[in-house]
Amino acid sequence: MRIHFVGIGGIGVSSLAKYYLANGHKVSGSDLASSEITAVLKKAGAKIFVGKHKTKNIPKNVNLVIYSPAVREDNLELKAAFKIQNSKLKIKIQSYPQALGELTKNYFTNYFTIAICGSHGKSTVTAMLGLILTKAGFSPTVIVGTKVREFGDSNFRMGKGPYLVVEADEHFSSFLNYWPKIVVLTNLEADHLDYYRNFKNYILAFKKFISHLPKDGILVANKDDRNVLRMLKSKIQPKTQSYSLKQREAKKLRKILKIPGEFNISNALAALTVARILKIPEKISFETLSKYKGSWRRFEEKETTIGNRKLKIISDYAHHPTQIQVTLKAAREKYPNRKIWCVFQPHQYQRTYCLFDDFVNVFSKSKVDKLIITDIYDVAGREDKAIKRKVSSKKLVDKIKNQKSKIPDYVEDSRQSRNKNSIMHIPTIQEVGEYLKKNLRGREVVIIMGAGDIYRLSKKMENWQSG
Repeated sequence: MRIHFVGIGGIGVSSLAKYYLANGHKVSGSDLASSEITAVLKKAGAKIFVGKHKTKNIPKNVNLVIYSPAVREDNLELKAAFKIQNSKLKIKIQSYPQALGELTKNYFTNYFTIAICGSHGKSTVTAMLGLILTKAGFSPTVIVGTKVREFGDSNFRMGKGPYLVVEADEHFSSFLNYWPKIVVLTNLEADHLDYYRNFKNYILAFKKFISHLPKDGILVANKDDRNVLRMLKSKIQPKTQSYSLKQREAKKLRKILKIPGEFNISNALAALTVARILKIPEKISFETLSKYKGSWRRFEEKETTIGNRKLKIISDYAHHPTQIQVTLKAAREKYPNRKIWCVFQPHQYQRTYCLFDDFVNVFSKSKVDKLIITDIYDVAGREDKAIKRKVSSKKLVDKIKNQKSKIPDYVEDSRQSRNKNSIMHIPTIQEVGEYLKKNLRGREVVIIMGAGDIYRLSKKMENWQSG
């Protein structure tokens, strides 16, 4: 089969492209910019088109066109695909969630799909569970929204067994295309309000997804989360197994887990609960979890130097206030005596606007020594022009400064509180890099945080040369 992907460089779409490549299909795809992901796909045998999307990129005799949810209806390649379809040629056109959903239906019929959903922790739980199943000899196929070292630094693992483990993203209600036999629900918080508009609609989407479980299906739920608890009280819930930080296993995980933070103990408990349902020996599960060192941009730690100044870099995907809060807390717990700098790139104007007060509250109470906030990452095709006029990073920084100044022990609490530049707005990644290179003194922990292209800063810092 000949398959073309529009937006092949996305972290989700690329994993599906790898699936089809691994199954011997001819794959091509386009993306606006080249990346590590497109380079890997090209090396694996995919034909990659980089730059402005063009009609001619669609190969002749194409059988299936899969497009990223971020691709707009007026995209030239998508329009060309529909034109081919309208000419009565046998061509299927699907969004990435629809294509993955069809795959889960296949696994639902003949195999066993496990879907991990929730506001936070999806990638980590998917990676952990995928590794446990692999170690136990289940040979699962895993599709995850991050790169996992043990999968060859890939977001995909091709298995030979009947198990499919997928990260189920709620944005655009994507997960409503999936049909699993086990659903893991990590937590519930208001997010993606550009699509859902309010928290009630967000919750309803999760309820509808859980209703996809068959009669013998199982919901694995985090009962430490108050919104999940409310959902568990619903009379329509399927068979449920819950997990909690109050379990005795949490104490053991705190001793053996290499990645920091209570939120990761919770993630590990979620994976452990599913492993028990599948009757995987405890020894295998705990051994696997003890060796897990994290994945791409999930508290990913690296070292670099500026001359003889040694630094610790932590690259993290956190872009929601709660994720930011727990990540900064974990960093302070791990490095209590080192100065911590945080560079944050807000992701999407709508999210920044809707959660503005939450961002202010989290950052004003954080224990970082310096906070730098870049301009908001503009998500093409998803931004509201009216909202863009109402919110900015400068307004966010000003409000954080104002809020922090009201904290009674502000001066005593922050080692750099007397420095008026302890909270700063620096617009671009390049300008931030120049500022860091000039002002870091050595031994600082620098957290590079956000879901946009801020990861380019951590890559740049990793490549700083001595001297």
